[in-house]
Amino acid sequence: MLTELRIRNFAIIDTLTLPLAPGFNVLTGETGAGKSIIVGALGFLLGERGTTDLIRTGAEKAAVEGIFDARDDDELLALLDGYGVDLEDPSSIVLRREIVSSGRTRAWINSATTTTSVLANVGRALVSLHGQHEAQTLLDEESQRAIVDAFGGASVAAANVSEAHALMNGIAREIQSLAARKADAEKRADYLRHLVAEIEEARLRPAEDGTLEEEARRLEHAGELKSLASGLALALEGEEQSVLERLGHVQRALATILRIDPKLARLQDLYDAAFYALQELSREMQEYERAVDLDPDRLAEVQSRRDLLFRLGKKYGPTLDAVVETARAARVELDLVDSGALDLRQLELRHQLAREALTSAALELSALRHDAASRLAAEVDAVLPELGMEDGHLDVALRPRDEIGTVGAEDIELRVSLNRGHESRPLARVASGGELSRVMLALKTILARLDRVPTLVFDEVDAGIGGKVGLQVGDTMRRVAQHHQLLAITHLPQIAARAHHHIVVEKGARAGITTADTRVVDGESRITEIARLLGGDPESGVSQEHARELLSAAHDAVQAPPRPARKMARKR
Repeated sequence: MLTELRIRNFAIIDTLTLPLAPGFNVLTGETGAGKSIIVGALGFLLGERGTTDLIRTGAEKAAVEGIFDARDDDELLALLDGYGVDLEDPSSIVLRREIVSSGRTRAWINSATTTTSVLANVGRALVSLHGQHEAQTLLDEESQRAIVDAFGGASVAAANVSEAHALMNGIAREIQSLAARKADAEKRADYLRHLVAEIEEARLRPAEDGTLEEEARRLEHAGELKSLASGLALALEGEEQSVLERLGHVQRALATILRIDPKLARLQDLYDAAFYALQELSREMQEYERAVDLDPDRLAEVQSRRDLLFRLGKKYGPTLDAVVETARAARVELDLVDSGALDLRQLELRHQLAREALTSAALELSALRHDAASRLAAEVDAVLPELGMEDGHLDVALRPRDEIGTVGAEDIELRVSLNRGHESRPLARVASGGELSRVMLALKTILARLDRVPTLVFDEVDAGIGGKVGLQVGDTMRRVAQHHQLLAITHLPQIAARAHHHIVVEKGARAGITTADTRVVDGESRITEIARLLGGDPESGVSQEHARELLSAAHDAVQAPPRPARKMARKR
C-alpha cells in the first residue's frame, strides 16, 4: 500500500507530504486548494506523460516520490526482483520521478535509476487511479468486455481465443500467398521451363567465367608466349655468354677470394642459391615453352563458351552465380505447379483444425461469459440500491457475432435501466455523469476482490450526488476499503465522515507564491472540517453537532476495522 506521497515544486505545490493509512483515506478542502493536483502528481509518478508546465514557477525541476509497503505482496516483490530492484526492505519501496525545465524526465526505484516504462509497469501493479473522467471508460466496449472477463475468470480463455484466432488467420494468409504464387507460376510455366532448360543445358561450373578468361588470354597470345619463353631459356642457358655460363667466371673469382679470406664463406652460399635458382628458372622456361600450345580449335571453343556465358549473364545475371540462382528460383516456382496443390490441401487441413480449435476455445469463453453476465448483473443489482439507485438494473448483453473474431464469438455491452418501467439501454444513452460514476463504483465494489492492485484512488467519484445517496456511497467505499487501501477526493461530508483517515488540503502562500499543503485531522479538527463541508458556519454548534452525528453514524454503519491492503487471489 502507499504509505506516503512527497511532492516538490509540482504545479502550485512547493513542498508537500501526504501521509496515508490502511483502509479508507479521504482528501477534502476548498475548491482550487490543490486536491486534484495531488492526484495529478501521483499519476505523473506512476508514468503518465509530464510537461514542463508541471514545474512550479521559479523552480528548475518538479519531483514526486511515493513510499510503498509491499511486505505482503509476493507478486509485486517478484516483479521488482525481475527488474533487478534491491528488495532489502520490502516495507519501504520508494518510487521517484522528476521533470526538469528542459523537459527531460528521470525515474528511480529504491535509488536505482530506471526507465519510465518500468516505473509505469511497477506503478500499475501498485495503484489503480480513477480520475474525474475515468468512469467514461465504462462506455468503451473493450473496457466492458474486460470487466466481464475479469469477473468471470475468463481472461485466460479470452487470451486463448485471441491466440487461436491469430493462428488461424496466419494459416489463411499462408494459403492466400501460396495460391497466388501457384497461379503466377502456372502462368509463367512455359517460360520457366525454357529458362531452366537453357541454363541447365549450359552445365555451368563455379567460377568458370574466370577460368575461361585466363585460358582465352593464353591461347590468344600463344605465339608470343612461346617465343618469349624460348628466348628467356636461351638467355639463361644454352648459348654463348648466357647467364649461367658467365656465372662460371664469377665462381672462379669467388673461389680465389675465399682461399685468401675464408671468413667470407657465406658468399659461397649466396652464389650457390642464385645459381641453382637460375638453373630452376631456365628449366621452368623450357617446360613452359614446350607446354604452350598453338591450338586455334581450342581457342575457338573457349571463345564460343565465353560468348555463351556472356549471353546467359545478360539475360539472367549479371554474374554467373546470379544465373545459377535464377535457375534455382525458377525450379522452385515450377515445383509449385507440381506440388502446390498438395501443399494447399495440407494448409487447408491445418486451417480447418485451427478453425475447430478456435471454435472450441470460443465456446469455452462464451460459456464463462454467459455465466459471468448473469452473476455480475445480479451482484450489481444488489449494490445499486445502496448507491441511491433503488430501481437500478444492470443487463450484460452478449450479442453473437457473424464470425468468431479475436475477442470471441460475441460482443459485450453493459446496459442499464435506472428507473422502474424503463427498458435497459446502453450506458452512454441513459446515465448522467453522477449515475455513471456510481455504476462504476458498484462494479469496482464487486470486482474489488478480483483486483490485485492494493491501492485504489478515486478523484471526485461523488460528482452529481448528495444527501442519503452520499451516505450510501461512503458506506460502499468503506466496505471496499476492507480489501484495498482506498484514497478518495470528495466534497461530500457524508463520504468524508465514512473515512478511516481524513486529510485536509489547504491553499496558502510561501515567499509570496501560492502553494498547497496538507494536514491530518482528527477529533475536534475533523468535526470542524466536516461542519465546513456541510455548508454552514463550521464553528457553530448546530453544524458541529451535525458533523458529530455523521461521524457517529459512520462508526455505527460499518464496524469492521480497516486492515493493511493485500492483494487478493484472482477468482477462477
